[in-house]
Amino acid sequence: MFNPARYLPPRKLGDCPVLSPLTESLSATVKAQLGQRVRAMTGATGDARDFLQPAGDPGLFGPDSAAWQVHAHFVAMMTGGLSSLMLQALHPRALAAVWDHSSFRTQLQARLGRTALFVATTTYGGTAAALQTIERVNRIHAQIRGTLPDGTPYVANDPELIRWVHLGETTSFLRAYQDLSLQPLATDRQDLYFAEMAQIGERLGAHDLPLTRHQALTQLQAFRPELRVDERTRETIALIEHYPCAPLDRPLIGLIVRAAFQMLPDWALDMLGRERSWPLEQAAVRTALQGMGASLAWTFADTGVAARARQRMAPGFKAAESSPGK
Repeated sequence: MFNPARYLPPRKLGDCPVLSPLTESLSATVKAQLGQRVRAMTGATGDARDFLQPAGDPGLFGPDSAAWQVHAHFVAMMTGGLSSLMLQALHPRALAAVWDHSSFRTQLQARLGRTALFVATTTYGGTAAALQTIERVNRIHAQIRGTLPDGTPYVANDPELIRWVHLGETTSFLRAYQDLSLQPLATDRQDLYFAEMAQIGERLGAHDLPLTRHQALTQLQAFRPELRVDERTRETIALIEHYPCAPLDRPLIGLIVRAAFQMLPDWALDMLGRERSWPLEQAAVRTALQGMGASLAWTFADTGVAARARQRMAPGFKAAESSPGK
């Protein structure tokens, strides 16, 4: 059973010069193994060392941003990502765009991996890399069009569809972070998060995006008349519930999926015919995932994307240090 809590940082063993190198070696080995398991679960691609360049470039937000804080929490981001997919599945045109033009039904991990790389690059990448990634997505969206089973046309670069996806992702990411992080954001930082993320949504073609948490929740509710549950929606929800992973990872994935349902608004659960879980169950799932989140934060403290981006911003850091293999 995959249980990151059992791999918490080793306790100090004293000043023994013989044990210290051994402890460091074991820690590095455990971190590497956990990192491999996480990448396998999520379909993550890319190399975190790419985020070491260019030295001193804060990217679109910078290390003091709310986005850097929220997006560094792996468990919250995976939970929020699955929850946002459930929300997206309620909009027939948004769902059709991925149903007809992607392989998410057979390669869900790869789909999430691409989304994770987009979020990582636009959040932690250098300015040029972030803008190039956004432009690449815009080019892809411009080519995606089709019709619903009832003949209704859709295009992926419809500003309203992009706004819906943006709202689903940002509200889900923040909700998951607030529930699963040990350092939730204060109200002003929550509003800052939406103001920061609006920059990404606008560059993707959306208009009138929320700049506060209240505005985001209000706009999300306003889409309800356009939403519905059909066979495609139910198949998508079932796919998420049976998220493909190795047997040893099933306990962790099971908790994340349960938490993803818990993050949904009550009206979304009603549409899906799901009941809100009991408070005791919610608390148990939240506590378990908070512990796992802390363990994984230790795992990626030096080698994760957020860690590499912070190293890039350190005074005196030289770009030459970021070459592969260093």
